[in-house]
Amino acid sequence: MAAARQEPLMRAALQDRYGTPEVVRVGDLPDPVPAADQILIEVKAASLNGSDRENLSGRPFYSRVGGLRRPRDPVPGSDVAGVVAAVGNAVSEYAPGDEVFGELAGYRGGLAELVATSPKLLARKPPGLSFTEAAAIPQAGSIAYRSTRGVRPGDRVLVNGAGGAGGAFVVGLAKHLGADVTAVDRADKADYLAGLGADDTVDFATEDWSDHRDRYDLIVDLVAHRSPYRVHRALRKGGSYLLLGGHTRILLATLTAGPAIRAATGKQVKVQVVPQSREDLEAVTALVTEGAVAPVIDRIYPLEETPEAYARLAAGDNQGKIVIKLP
Repeated sequence: MAAARQEPLMRAALQDRYGTPEVVRVGDLPDPVPAADQILIEVKAASLNGSDRENLSGRPFYSRVGGLRRPRDPVPGSDVAGVVAAVGNAVSEYAPGDEVFGELAGYRGGLAELVATSPKLLARKPPGLSFTEAAAIPQAGSIAYRSTRGVRPGDRVLVNGAGGAGGAFVVGLAKHLGADVTAVDRADKADYLAGLGADDTVDFATEDWSDHRDRYDLIVDLVAHRSPYRVHRALRKGGSYLLLGGHTRILLATLTAGPAIRAATGKQVKVQVVPQSREDLEAVTALVTEGAVAPVIDRIYPLEETPEAYARLAAGDNQGKIVIKLP
């Protein structure tokens, strides 16, 4: 009897349930096959975001959109850079050998040697950027690009969660636009934040930035856990508070209270939606290649050490982006 044909296997990070970094392991999966409208990417590097920490734990609850009881896609990771290995017969924009980067639809699938995905959210990697640098841009860069639009020279900007995966981009873009930036995070990240260009730093454990009455033109909150009725007091008249991550109850409270706060005070308090967008990715990447802002990389791990990378992310020890480098 002939032996059963072996499917080609790839290495991938695997998460089959929500929980702590211990639920992440590295194993084998069958190579994906691209559909007619997809491309197959040989992933060279992938980076971790705050959304990956949420998708790991399943908290806040909205992070379970990709599976209520367990992730439908067992491979985490959304920001990738790599080389096109194959294209579906309906794809004409890319060809094998092209270098691409971007976010994956559904925010999963990136921590693997290969991924099949739609090319709609991807862009061509600039030749001057390494795969590691390119992988560190997509989600963090797009968040920063969306949240700092409208910043003018002299504006006072506060970034809460400035020391994490996405904060460095927000600080960097705000400084590029001429703002005076206050960065909020742990005390042990103060020197790092000052090195990014922050004009002032706040240790969240010893000082409540929401007590800074009438001080800021823009607050970008990446780790929201304060009531919208509290945070708006730190805004100047006409200022904006943008919530980009945090507890579900605070998100819902902000959605509900925002219109009333604006009507009563003239201040904008809202949840900032950041759609996955090739246009935003290309716009912020142009700023990177021009030298206006740079992706900040905390550490680079090999794929086999993905659980350790997640442990660092979950503990909040990272200063900038954690990148997984694939063979």
